[in-house]
Amino acid sequence: MNKSVVEAPPHPAVYSDAVVVELQSQIDRFRLNGGLALDPFAGVGQKVDRLDLHVIKIELQHGWAKPAGYGMVQADSRSMPFADHTFDLIVTSPAYGNRMADKHNARDGSRRITYKHYLDRTGEELREGNAGGMQWGKDYQQLHQDVWAECRRVLRSGGMFLLNVSDHIRAGQRQYVSRWHADTLTDLGFTLAYARLVETPRMRRGQNGNARVQGELVMAFRKDR
Repeated sequence: MNKSVVEAPPHPAVYSDAVVVELQSQIDRFRLNGGLALDPFAGVGQKVDRLDLHVIKIELQHGWAKPAGYGMVQADSRSMPFADHTFDLIVTSPAYGNRMADKHNARDGSRRITYKHYLDRTGEELREGNAGGMQWGKDYQQLHQDVWAECRRVLRSGGMFLLNVSDHIRAGQRQYVSRWHADTLTDLGFTLAYARLVETPRMRRGQNGNARVQGELVMAFRKDR
């Protein structure tokens, strides 16, 4: 599906090309081509538009949502402006709760890659409820549990949920973020139908620069009821 690309401001965590290819592979596998999809954590929303879907995108931050054009809704995904059973598919990549949530800004000349650093370049602060400002922990988990419950509400029975997520290393220890998301979706009534580890380029900066997980998971869940 050919779609026009809209100029957008910088964002630190767009989908990697390898993840886009894997998402499209799963869209083909489950015969979801051309379906109505929702991305509740859209960012600038450009790469998801490469998928063979009709995608409605939600982004909380004005600085990223406003220029993104077709299909973008500025809203809080904890309370979506859509009726029950609207979508055939959820496809999304939430923040990972890693060091990209540090409150580092763009004004000191250093090269740290954080959500705040990039958003400062649009002249906007991170809003309350933006997972990009949350380290892995209780607040991060509560926000995503709320959003996943909303996703279940707006997804039709038999619909699919494609999730791209990654673990990370903190203080030398692996943080099992992917497992938490899988368990939470299962508790909400989704069934894991497929999963694949996708090798992606990893940043080699910061405190854990030499200790990176191998890649990112792409998982497919089905809403059975």
